[in-house]
Order: sequence, then C-alpha cells, then structure tokens
Amino acid sequence: MATYDLIVIGAGPGGYVAAIRGAQLGLKVAVIEREHLGGICLNWGCIPTKALLRSAEVFHLMERAGEFGLKADAISYDLKAVVKRSRGVAAQLSAGVKHLLKKNKVTVVMGEATIPAPGKVQVGKDTLTAKNIIIATGARARELPGLEADGDLVWTYKHALDPVRMPKKLLVIGSGAIGIEFASFFNTLGADTTVVEVMDRVLPVEDAEISAFAKKQFVKQGMKIMEKSMVKSLDRGKGKVTAHIETGGKTMTEEFDTVISAVGIIGNTEGLGLESLGVKTDRTHIVTDEFCATSVPGVYAIGDIAGAPWLAHKASHEGVMVAEKIAGKKVHPVKPESIAGCTYCQPQVASVGMTEAKAIEAGHAVKVGRFPFMGNGKAIALGEAEGLVKTVFDAKTGELLGAHMVGAEVTELIQGYVIGRQLETTEEDLIHTVFPHPTLSEMMHESVLDAYGRVIHM
Repeated sequence: MATYDLIVIGAGPGGYVAAIRGAQLGLKVAVIEREHLGGICLNWGCIPTKALLRSAEVFHLMERAGEFGLKADAISYDLKAVVKRSRGVAAQLSAGVKHLLKKNKVTVVMGEATIPAPGKVQVGKDTLTAKNIIIATGARARELPGLEADGDLVWTYKHALDPVRMPKKLLVIGSGAIGIEFASFFNTLGADTTVVEVMDRVLPVEDAEISAFAKKQFVKQGMKIMEKSMVKSLDRGKGKVTAHIETGGKTMTEEFDTVISAVGIIGNTEGLGLESLGVKTDRTHIVTDEFCATSVPGVYAIGDIAGAPWLAHKASHEGVMVAEKIAGKKVHPVKPESIAGCTYCQPQVASVGMTEAKAIEAGHAVKVGRFPFMGNGKAIALGEAEGLVKTVFDAKTGELLGAHMVGAEVTELIQGYVIGRQLETTEEDLIHTVFPHPTLSEMMHESVLDAYGRVIHM
C-alpha cells in the first residue's frame, strides 16, 4: 500500500497540471491514467485538431496564392500525411507531459482507478492511499440513439482525427466548436459539407451577431447550413448513409458517404465507485462547490467531469487552484464567466463574458461597440478583411461585460479582453491604452471607442 498526500485520477490538462502543481508545493503526488498522458485534449482533441486545421489553413492560403502575387500550381494534399503530422504533434506533446511529471517527481500509475472508500484508490491489485483525491477523468462524445458511431460511415471526433477516407459528401450533426471545426477542415479540403444544428443558429453559445457573421462566411465557402433542424435517423447502406432530417416541419432525406456526430459530451463517471462513495452527480457530471470540492470531504473534481464550460484551460486552472488549496494556500475560485471560448474554424471565433442578449437579460443597460476587419490596415494587408470585433459594456459603470470576435487570429486576440476583465477594467482604461500599429489588436481599441461614440476609422 503506497501512501501519498494527493492522488489525481486522470492525466489530462486538468489532472497532470494539478499533479505537477501539487508536487511543486511539496506534496507527494501520484497520478493515475488509463490510456494516454495528456488525456483526450492533447491526444485526441484540442492539439491534433489544431494541427489538422493548420494544414487546411495553409492549403487554403496556397489556393489563394495569386492574390498575393505568388504562383502555386497544381495545389493538392495528401490526407495520410496531414493526419501523420497531426498524430506526430500529439505524440510529441504526450512525451513532453511524461517528462514534466518525471521532472517533478510525480508517480505515474497506468491503469483504471476506483475509489472504494474516502482516501483509498484501487488500481488493479494495488491500493493507494491519500488524504486528498482529485477526480479529473474528463468526458467523451455523446452518442444519440440511432446515430451511434461505427467508425466507418458514422464518426465521432476521434474517428475524424484519423479518418479512414476523405469524405466526398459529409454530414456534420451539431455546430458547436467540435462540429464546426471538423466541418471547416473537411470543407476546406473539398468535401461537400452539410451542417445540421437543432438550435436556431450555428455556434449557438456565441453572440447572435457573431454567429450570423460566421454563418455567412461558412456559406460563402460552400457549406450548407441547416438550422432549427434535427437528424431523426440514419439508414446505413454499402458506402452510404441516408439521413432523415426534420426541418421546417417536414422530414427530408439525403445521402452522404460520411457522417460526423458532434452532439455534446458526457462525463466519464463510470467505474469510479462514486455512488457507493456518496459523491453527488448530475447528468453524468460531478457536483462541486466553487472550489471544486465534492460532497465527500477530501474528494475534488475538476475539468470536464465537473461540468461546463468544457475547456482545457478551465480544467488546468482548476487543477492549479485545487492543488494550492490542498497545500494550504489562499486561493480564488475559477469564474466560468471570465473564461474565454475559442473555435478554430475558418474564420476563427472567440469570446469571453456575456453576449449582448445575456447582458440585457441580466438587467444591464448596455453600450455596444463594433469594428469590422475591413477598417483595419493589418487585416487588409494580410488578405483577411472579413471579420468583426464586438464589445459590450455596462452603460452605468463602464464595466466590460463581454467581448466577441470573428475573423483571423481572434483566438489569440481575445486574451487581451480576458486580462481586462480579470483586472476589472473599464472603458476608460481601454480607451486610454495605446495599441501598437499596424496590428489586428487595434480593432479591439476601435470597438471600445465605437461603444462610446469615439471611433476613428469607421
């Protein structure tokens, strides 16, 4: 029986970060992982998808070579080579996590864990004990009845990352970040792509104006977008799938050779022994307080298993916070409303805080600023003049309630507004900040100026 100060179950972006931070603070730490160091995000999620999308972006730019005075003839791609690069990036980073854990003297145990009693973790025949346990087991793709993945005709994100073929006619079910990223990737490489979304707009968690702008760009790129629609069933045949899609009160059928199901995720709660332990769950997620503590003393839950927002950076920050709390440090709870969301489609989408509609619904009188990429010199020079930056302020206090962006590199730009919210900035602070020229970030400044009737370049 091995004894530790902290046992972390799951070595994804929440778990391995919690383990490393705990070790840095002098705790004796073990991390248990059943499959891959780095978890889904690093091996089958955030990182390899970005590698794929980068290949698609470069391909798209090569196709546009003439716009930049360049020549590139007979542009093509090798899907196997694109996927091989993506898998190589994931493998490199997984090896990096292994090195970091070893460097910080974290004990790594490979296997499936159960928690038979508070303070005890069972992995196979081995029993580990610790006063504190962090559950960071993550989540997996949700599968709806009749739409289950088979790896051939119907894929989850995991199948799409290592595809058995290049789809000719693709149906993507769900237009959240995962669905729209894969739709963007395969559409750019030439797949005839249809996206079906049950809500009234694509990217439904984003500000309505940003969603509408993004949709216009997707359609311009050749995607077919079906909103307020639902895939009721799939008939699988030889090399084809017939989808029955309910839209506008009628059911239509259409044939596809590939379907990607991206209809959300469910938490990996099975097999841990949570029910007998007394840990409360709600719809496959563990219920926690603001400090990620569960209903059982000494047991914490972080990341996707603890609920929305399902983002790697949220998991990592929670991991640091919990490790520091266990080590006796004064900590601050993670505020979901101050966590940015990023979608790496073409064009990119990024946001933080309240949408305009949510701010009004919450009772705020608002001032809203907008600035188009078309008014920015750097965007035009880059050949990326399609985009929009939108900011939402409280009209009385000047508080930055939310920021929403669509366009080139907005997933990098959004952090400026994230820092602003963390520092409780007001419109006055942002107006008096000098943004460098020529940069895309100038649009962030102009959007703030627009909210207060001071915009210069529009």
